[in-house]
Amino acid sequence: PPLQPEAYRDVNGMPINPVARDHPTEFIETGVSAIDGLNTLVRGQKLPIFSGFGLPAAELAAQIAEQAAVPGSKPGDDFVVVFAAMGVTQREAGFFRRRFAESAALERTLLFLNLADYPAVERLLTPRAALTVAEHLAFEHGFHVLVILTDVTSYCEALRELSAAREEIPGRRGYPGYMYTDLASLFERAGRIRGLPGSVTQLPILSMPDDALTHPIPDLTAYNTDGQIVPSRDLARHGLRPPNHLTP
Repeated sequence: PPLQPEAYRDVNGMPINPVARDHPTEFIETGVSAIDGLNTLVRGQKLPIFSGFGLPAAELAAQIAEQAAVPGSKPGDDFVVVFAAMGVTQREAGFFRRRFAESAALERTLLFLNLADYPAVERLLTPRAALTVAEHLAFEHGFHVLVILTDVTSYCEALRELSAAREEIPGRRGYPGYMYTDLASLFERAGRIRGLPGSVTQLPILSMPDDALTHPIPDLTAYNTDGQIVPSRDLARHGLRPPNHLTP
């Protein structure tokens, strides 16, 4: 039957007013000891994973989505994962579907899949739709929501494509000059609001061209987020999973 919407929302949302923000103090347990012990994911925080091409960032994202939990909670409690994949191949989309279907995580996961052959404008709408659902669940229903966004690089490539089609003046490496502001409009939607029980926590994942932290995408993402998780090629070659190197 036709869907019966509970509410209609503008997917562009609004960044949380700094005055209304509650200080993040409680953490989300990811089940990855390198993160939980050394660079804790705090509710209301945005903690990105900067991955080189070919490193198992997708596997790490799926692992965190499966294992993440609020300490002291039980299955079916007030914790939800919103997983938004942007510009992925059919193989990657199938991997995420199978991985979540084979685990109990599917019951508390909302999955947004934007394939590589979809129009670029849909790639820009995917994280906004995911964050709008997350805000609704967190601030109107009191859930603690973990939003995993992969791959932010695909999102930025779509932003560059549409900017070129509009014949806008390009910035660094052809990306639009407003890319910093555009990314901030996504990342600043994470947080906690004073007086409300829920929270929106973000775990963005991006692929670094040439493993360069100075590339515009990781560079501008770092300005908007709280620390970084950087998978190491050397650790990956030695078979360590996940091959995480943490930076403050």
